Amino acid sequence: MDVEHQSPGIRIDDRELPWTGRFVRDYCHAFERLAPYFAGSPTQPGSWTEVLRARSRRMPDPAMAAVIERQLEARGAPAASCAAAARLRDTGTVAVVTGQQAGLFGGPLFTLLKAVTAIRLARRLADEHQVTVVPIFWVDAEDHDLDEISGCHVLDGELTRVGVSLDVGAPAGTSAAAVSLDGSIRETLDALRTALPPTEFTAEVTDALAAAYGPGTRLVEAFARWLERQLGPHGLVVYDASDPAAKPFARSLFKREIQSTGRTARLAAEAGAELASLGYHAQASPAPGSVALFRLDGIRQAIRASDGTFSTGEQKLDVPTLLADIEADPARFSPNVLLRPIVQDTLLPTVAYVAGPNELAYLGQLRRIYAAFDVPMPIIQPRASATIVDAATARFLKRYTVDFAELQPRDDSALNRLLALQIPESIEQALAAAERSAAGHIDAIADAVPTLDPTLSGAVASTRGRVERELRNLRGKVVAAAKRRDSTLRRQFERARAQSFPAGVPQERSVAGIYFLNRYGFALVERLLRDLPLDPGHHWLLTV
Repeated sequence: MDVEHQSPGIRIDDRELPWTGRFVRDYCHAFERLAPYFAGSPTQPGSWTEVLRARSRRMPDPAMAAVIERQLEARGAPAASCAAAARLRDTGTVAVVTGQQAGLFGGPLFTLLKAVTAIRLARRLADEHQVTVVPIFWVDAEDHDLDEISGCHVLDGELTRVGVSLDVGAPAGTSAAAVSLDGSIRETLDALRTALPPTEFTAEVTDALAAAYGPGTRLVEAFARWLERQLGPHGLVVYDASDPAAKPFARSLFKREIQSTGRTARLAAEAGAELASLGYHAQASPAPGSVALFRLDGIRQAIRASDGTFSTGEQKLDVPTLLADIEADPARFSPNVLLRPIVQDTLLPTVAYVAGPNELAYLGQLRRIYAAFDVPMPIIQPRASATIVDAATARFLKRYTVDFAELQPRDDSALNRLLALQIPESIEQALAAAERSAAGHIDAIADAVPTLDPTLSGAVASTRGRVERELRNLRGKVVAAAKRRDSTLRRQFERARAQSFPAGVPQERSVAGIYFLNRYGFALVERLLRDLPLDPGHHWLLTV
């Protein structure tokens, strides 16, 4: 494995990580294979020059800045956030955007990594291109997968993954923006406190979390407040995408989607088919003629097209009626996954979007959709990827040269190989000599026996098998003895695995960011902002 030991941690080439898909690997290491599907590579300086030029020719309505400022003011956002939002009034300001659903208590660690990447990239672009750049977190507030966002996982004192969930009590199809917290949030917070191992930071962190997640607060607002508590002082602008005041700025997009029914789905499907023909997996597979819009009627309902008419649920609508509804009340409409980036980059002066691996794949299907709506496609910057471990685990991996990826499998194969290396050299030499000697003697017998009696060849073969089996069994017993003798090594291995791959899943996807804040305090955010590299194509093993 290509691993470099250097500050701020251990750098691992993601081509050596089995869970990294080919699309992401090629995007980061062989961009030319995917160049037709993106606006440019984030690692090529010329790409940034071109996207800044394209963005300057198509800036959003300056009035959108006032909508964002009102949101922040209503939430009591930190001064640095408000100051950054105010800079959006200037038509020369551009944005680095990232986003995610409003996961409970801030969601998985990768949500924090996304936001940190956006801030670091905004600072770098401002320095390198002498432009004003604002980092923005787009909260996908109208997402209706409540099962996904109503729970999270942390590690307890024994490094066992523990789930914490909130009963949102909403019918299927309800968007996150419509969910308000009731008194049960206190019980969920208590369950989190019980699960988290106590540290010197627990009181401060959990009190701050409870201040954001209080009864009567909307789930989306609580998420925004919590993200602002962590990164607002560093200039992150958190935007709630369900804000009705912003929908008029997307009205024309919604109308064009209706007037060109099926075009968005067709363009995405065509790009997906091309990518599939190149050996990639099409992330989005829209049905022919589908509409990239939802209608919000208490719940979020897909709009379906058939024979020149539309329907949502049981309601039938013709084109003029639907267009009139959009004109009168655009807040009743919401983009789907294919149209959401277009809406986002119409409302915001986006020059870069920080994406996770799955987002990167579906964004590769959208370049022609951007062109169809006359919206400049931003550069897609892969989010920083990291695993946070304690110093003891870092020392263990380095001392025994354990391949980080070998920690993921849920079997003992990697552990057995490691333990086998700890067997005294004299025993290993004796076992190897016995195996060679037995094989040599049996080979000699196998050569000689046919001259005496050819029918004995089968007996020789079965004897060879028994001898080899017995020697393997003996080796296994030696390994088992080494396991018993070196229980410390086993504990170290299991600890490293429990931290890095809880339940067999990469840490950044399976453990909530709140766990790490509880362990290291809010200073963790400053450490990540200072040290986490903008390094597409690599995973970092960090020790805090």
